[in-house]
Amino acid sequence: MSRLRPRRSSTTPMFHLLRRSSSSTSTSTPTLRPSRSWSPHAAFAAATERVRAGTLSPEDAHHLFDELLRQATPVPSRSLDGFIAALARAPASAACIRDGPALALGLFNRVCRDEAGARVAPRTIFTYGILMNCCCCAHRPDLGLALFGRFLRTGMKANEIIATTFLKCLCSAKRTDEAVNLLLHRIPELGCVRNAFSYSIVLKSFCENSMSQRGLDLLQMMAKEGGACSPNVVAYSTVIHGFFKEGETGKACNLFHEMMQQGVVPTVATYNSIIDALCKARAMDKAEIVLRQMVDNGAQPDNWTYNCMIHGYSTSGQLREATKMLRKMTTRGLIPDIVTCSSLMASLCKHGRSKEASDFFVP
Repeated sequence: MSRLRPRRSSTTPMFHLLRRSSSSTSTSTPTLRPSRSWSPHAAFAAATERVRAGTLSPEDAHHLFDELLRQATPVPSRSLDGFIAALARAPASAACIRDGPALALGLFNRVCRDEAGARVAPRTIFTYGILMNCCCCAHRPDLGLALFGRFLRTGMKANEIIATTFLKCLCSAKRTDEAVNLLLHRIPELGCVRNAFSYSIVLKSFCENSMSQRGLDLLQMMAKEGGACSPNVVAYSTVIHGFFKEGETGKACNLFHEMMQQGVVPTVATYNSIIDALCKARAMDKAEIVLRQMVDNGAQPDNWTYNCMIHGYSTSGQLREATKMLRKMTTRGLIPDIVTCSSLMASLCKHGRSKEASDFFVP
């Protein structure tokens, strides 16, 4: 595991830190009231709420664990799990916490290496699942794999969450062959059941690493297995997007048609991904067909859809079609944004039609 940060010494009880920080940042942030006995459940509940509000700094988090390591009352594993999970989900844009997953791992290490060793109730399967996911989010899948080894040594029985998180760690470490072996053989050996979600983790890894053909092979295996493993819209969309990314437009379109024939209904995101790729490939006739299918199937085009079409027509020099698409967009009640305006105005001006650009966009 990663090297531990030196333990901070603190003479200020955690409930004072929580009250002082919360009063200076937000009047709605939960606080702890001073009491003679430190309540681990209350302290961690208040700290968890501050993580969600984006007002708990790493320093305050370490002060919380300073207090924890001084107490005889163990922290319930559920309280620790909730706190770590909140840190793992903390957005990177949070003003106080820049790297929540890494902070969660560092704090957990402090507990594990505490000489007393009994400050937290025995870790649960949920603790390990949350921490393994933290390792992936912190771009340290190797630590997630090590945690899985520690989990197995506890003698606890794996479940689908642990198995799929382990799968995610292998894929993040680019150990795709091992991930496929785990998916097809070891997951059943662990007493777990694979499903479309676990398949999709490996599909995503293949397609992100320019191995979309292997993703297609795996997709066909899903179809043969059927049941809970039947390919869904996420699985199809992942491989379709992978083929487009690799320039395999024909394979992507064929797979899209196969998806439709299998009765899998594309989402707006699926349609947008396909339209965007076709427009970038200057295949505007195919993009137009997909747009009509989108409308016919009841999926509502959004700003992204029309921006892709307008940009595609504009860069292809088909300005009449681009302006028609703009009118269709406004007819549907959608308001052109800066992307729409910039794309069409640049193209009109490039072709010496500045007056027309002015008529469209200047009130």
